[in-house]
Amino acid sequence: MTEANNLGRLDIKTILDLIPHRYPFIMVDRILSVEQGKDIVGLKNVSMGEPYFQGHFPGQPVMPGVLILEGLAQVGCVLSYLSSPETIGRRLAFFAGIDHARFRRPVVPGDQLIYKLTMVKEKRAISIMDAKAYVDDALAAEARLMASFA
Repeated sequence: MTEANNLGRLDIKTILDLIPHRYPFIMVDRILSVEQGKDIVGLKNVSMGEPYFQGHFPGQPVMPGVLILEGLAQVGCVLSYLSSPETIGRRLAFFAGIDHARFRRPVVPGDQLIYKLTMVKEKRAISIMDAKAYVDDALAAEARLMASFA
């Protein structure tokens, strides 16, 4: 790992400067570490104040699995932009595919999700990443994500 490629921590303001997502759909609070073209670790504090908990599920709030995948994708988007800085502000990154998605444990208010993504392959405008979401040290969800710049 070269020091020039290790960008360290990114706060929410920097994340919002990179990706177009906004409240109530931003699913990442902080980037803990990133190495351009290789891997990234992000964090989401899951709060009872999240709007989706009103209906998912009353009396037993559980974070929807698709939103865990969305959080993973947003962190992957940050990695894609930082790995191809010429795209920042010029092109949008979109989901191109999700394979092998599995949900291992419920995520509930008070949990802290740690998103860990590793770049598997970058080819032209396509990125493929292995993505895992953890609560404490327990795997909550995993998938292989594909993103494309448009």
